[in-house]
Amino acid sequence: MAKMIHSMIRVFDEARSLAFYETAFGLKTVERLDFPGFTLIYLANEESSFELELTVNKDRSEPYNIGDGYGHLAVSVSDVTAEHARLEAAGLAPRKLVDFAPAGEVIARFFFIADPDGYQIEVLQRAGRYL
Repeated sequence: MAKMIHSMIRVFDEARSLAFYETAFGLKTVERLDFPGFTLIYLANEESSFELELTVNKDRSEPYNIGDGYGHLAVSVSDVTAEHARLEAAGLAPRKLVDFAPAGEVIARFFFIADPDGYQIEVLQRAGRYL
């Protein structure tokens, strides 16, 4: 069974976005992961363990259009390899499994799959921050 864990959007102005989400919904930074080309900021409140992930692409020079501002919905599963095989057998064409290791240590194992409208869904192994 899949567990909803976060949804991601790309933002242009980090400070403005953080202020808005805190003011509007009481979302505060739970974790910040800073990489050379982008920063991931996870927001949540006491109402739910579901998080909003803000992605700040450091080389972005203009605001996003609504069409390219959507990122993905994420779910976590207990066995990402088995889930990938199950979805592949069902003819749903999941993309390849990825071990995300930006500093040499795997911090996430995942794959993406598109729904019939093309919206991307990230399926992550339940581990670390993705429980």
